[in-house]
Amino acid sequence: RDCINQTIQAGGNIIVPSFALERSQEMLYHLNELFLRGEIPPINVYLDSPMAIRITNVFKLHAELFDKKMRQHIRRGNSPFSFDTLKIIQSTDESREIINNQGSAIIIAGSGMVSGGRIKHHIVNNITRPESTILFIGFQAIGTPGRQLLDGVKEIRLLGQNYPVKARIQQIEGFSSHSDREGLLAWLSDMRTPP
Repeated sequence: RDCINQTIQAGGNIIVPSFALERSQEMLYHLNELFLRGEIPPINVYLDSPMAIRITNVFKLHAELFDKKMRQHIRRGNSPFSFDTLKIIQSTDESREIINNQGSAIIIAGSGMVSGGRIKHHIVNNITRPESTILFIGFQAIGTPGRQLLDGVKEIRLLGQNYPVKARIQQIEGFSSHSDREGLLAWLSDMRTPP
C-alpha cells in the first residue's frame, strides 16, 4: 500500500515482475483488497502476461477451490480477476500501448526475474524515471537482471542497451511460496515414513 501510494503521489508507475503461476493471481487478490478497503486509489492495473492470463482463466473456472473469504468476494461481485480497473493485455500491440497510459498504473508482467518476457520493455520504459518503482514480489536468483537491480546496480543492460537505474527498487518478501521451518516440519510430520 505504501509503495503504491508513494509512487502514485510521485506520478510514476509501479512495475511488478511476476511469475505467471499463482504469484500474479495472488498479487491481483491483494491489489483488489486494497481497492475494496479504499487504501489505494482506483488506478489501472495491467496484467500483461499471456501465460498469467491463461492461468487466471483456469482459476476462474474453479472457484469451488477458493477459501471462504475469496468465495464471498466473488458472490458479491468483487472478484480479484475482474475488477473495474483491471486491463487484460493479450497482444504485443496492446502491451506497447501501455506506455501511452495517462497517470500512474500498476503493470504486472513476466518474467518474474526479468530474464525475458514483456517485463523488460516495461522496465526499460520506467527505469530512468525516479518517480516510478520496480516492485519485486518473488525470489531473484543470482545473475538475473532482477537480482542485479535488488543488489543496487547503478546501470542495467536490458534489450541490448544500458540504462541508468533511477527508479526506486523495492521488494516485498511476504509473497514467497517457499515454506519456512514450521511449514516444512508440518509437512514432514504428515508422512508415515519421513525421509
